[in-house]
Amino acid sequence: MRILLVGGGGREHALAWVLARHGHDLRFTEANPGFEGLGRLVGGDPLDAAQGVDLVVIGPEAPLAAGLVDTLAARGIPAFGPSAAAARLESSKVYTKAFALRHGLPTAAARVLAPGERFRAEHAWVVKLDGLAGGKGVWVCADAAETDAAVAQARAARPDAELLLEEVMVGAEVSVLGLCDGARMVPLLPARDHKRRFDGDLGPNTGGMGAVAPVAITDADLAVCHDVLRRSVAGMAAEGTPFRGVLYGGFMLTATGPRLLEYNVRFGDPECQPLMTLLDEDLAPWLLGSALGQLPGDTLRWKAGAACCVVVTAEGYPERGADAELRALPADTADLVVFQAGTARVGGQLRATGGRVLGIVGLGADADTARARAYAGVAEVRFDGAAWRTDIGASW
Repeated sequence: MRILLVGGGGREHALAWVLARHGHDLRFTEANPGFEGLGRLVGGDPLDAAQGVDLVVIGPEAPLAAGLVDTLAARGIPAFGPSAAAARLESSKVYTKAFALRHGLPTAAARVLAPGERFRAEHAWVVKLDGLAGGKGVWVCADAAETDAAVAQARAARPDAELLLEEVMVGAEVSVLGLCDGARMVPLLPARDHKRRFDGDLGPNTGGMGAVAPVAITDADLAVCHDVLRRSVAGMAAEGTPFRGVLYGGFMLTATGPRLLEYNVRFGDPECQPLMTLLDEDLAPWLLGSALGQLPGDTLRWKAGAACCVVVTAEGYPERGADAELRALPADTADLVVFQAGTARVGGQLRATGGRVLGIVGLGADADTARARAYAGVAEVRFDGAAWRTDIGASW
């Protein structure tokens, strides 16, 4: 199958890696040294590059929110991902909260602050900036003073945006993703993202410091998460905005059961990396079936065992990216895969150029083995200012 992949980060490298293993003809709109040997760089406008391909796979959220799928559909080109209208499940947290309440989905109590609306907190809230924020527009506050400071920070970042304030919930988080064709949802393995910058889940939110899959979750809780995804797909169809693509539900496992934290409308980054290394079949028919409105089956096939992805970042991430020669990387093996996210080849030299630079995935028969292999790979990385969390997957 001739497939155009839009995007150039670690998530897209993972998608390219799994698609290339099944012999597909891959073209890329963006450069990533990790793509070398997997396909060819065509660059340019995705609309031009899409001519003559069988499927366009859109990795990042921004082109989805901007309506790239709609434009491609108007030209008769199948594209994996939701329409701009359906992508509001990620592009507007306020929309998603209203949708969840309309359809009776379990979620946190909340209120919306209009731009400029006067507000002084009386207790702690979770503050969320409406609109796309690269996974960083969330402040989990410990008290009223932190809430007021977070509101001020969010308004300084985007004065014209609404803010969503949610009750603070307690529990473990889990990421449950499903492939959707507008009517049906087929789930992927449950995963867990580690968002905070430093060990112990301290520091600012980031795009993700690591991820593990699968994670321990009771059958009852997982059934609730799957039910929420299915009811959401049904609700979107009933409202005239059928959802096709991958629907990513972030859930909090509270004492009263799972509650929906947020939706993303694309593969999570870095959850995509361990999930793709565990997938035990060709992903392309599933992506095409989603785009055409007819998934090819009811279940996906997975390898036994577990996978752990540790993200290697710039020391100053999320405020600053790297700019250093990448002197050494571990070699890919059957139990270790290196995904490149923030790298570039400059004058033949491989350089670390982004905030999140690499995703090192270890695989094993169990969680502890996968984690140990991932960190053994991380220890081989060499560039000035390399940093990572040491506790990814320590609590499964």
